[in-house]
Amino acid sequence: MANIFAGLLAIFIFQASVQAADKIRIGAPADAGHFTLPLAQKRGFLTEEGFEAEIITITGQVANIALANGDIDYYTGFGSAMRSMLQGLLPTRVVVCYRPSPHFVLLARPEIKSVKELKGKSIGVMAFGGGPDLVVRLMLKHFGLDPQKDVKFVAGGSTEGRFIRITQGLLDATPVAVPFDYHGKKMGFNVLARAEELFTYPISGLVAHTKKIKEKPDEIKRLIRAGIKANRYMRGNREGTIPVLMSTYRIDKEVATALYDSFLKGFNDDGSLPEDGFRRLIEDTKSVTKVDREVALSEVADLSILRDAQKELGIATR
Repeated sequence: MANIFAGLLAIFIFQASVQAADKIRIGAPADAGHFTLPLAQKRGFLTEEGFEAEIITITGQVANIALANGDIDYYTGFGSAMRSMLQGLLPTRVVVCYRPSPHFVLLARPEIKSVKELKGKSIGVMAFGGGPDLVVRLMLKHFGLDPQKDVKFVAGGSTEGRFIRITQGLLDATPVAVPFDYHGKKMGFNVLARAEELFTYPISGLVAHTKKIKEKPDEIKRLIRAGIKANRYMRGNREGTIPVLMSTYRIDKEVATALYDSFLKGFNDDGSLPEDGFRRLIEDTKSVTKVDREVALSEVADLSILRDAQKELGIATR
């Protein structure tokens, strides 16, 4: 009888814990720069923090509409959300940063060995004003080139299409997200620079509605903790992370291994948002949206809950 009672009690506790899990929907772009929360889901950190989470692939204006309507609770991408914030269209804030550096790599034709050799050459980007376009301009500036005068930018469409145009001699270089650097190198292209090695420029974390920040700070704090735990796992467990990369992005082990080795440095282990890089993002967003006023950090970010989460995890705040 005692064993039966203990078994029933265990079942009751398990069912209660499942029922108590908070159901949330997280929107995320499809690329590997937003890997933190898919990893947190598949390695159990979201469950550990009391969530039953659904991660939905979504980008751009559709993500903003979904966030405004409550169709998703959080969004991991900064670009489109920042544009809507500065234009006063979306009352949201960045609450944590998981990837303070871009995951873009500048590839070039085999005969081009350095960024400075791109002077007078053509660079293909997916679209003007997008993340890769903004980041590659910062990369050029870092090496002393004027992106307005020293190179010609061409809207070249998809990554695959730009690769073909490079092989045909119609383009000289292009910025790509990892793991396309792996594919480009196999085609003989040279890696001229990796953005994450040059500067900070935050691209991924969590964007939350101001209503959510006010009404559910504990939920946000637990979600922040889950992401930080995932990043720490990623940085310390190569063998455990690579299979998740394979399943998340449907790539084989060779590509997943190259991806891991290529993009690991760009993820932090404390959720901090670098002010210098965030200022760069704000200024670029102002330029794209034609906003000419000063923008305070408090208009686009609220890091108060992050600081609480960091304290609970024993992270010394700066």
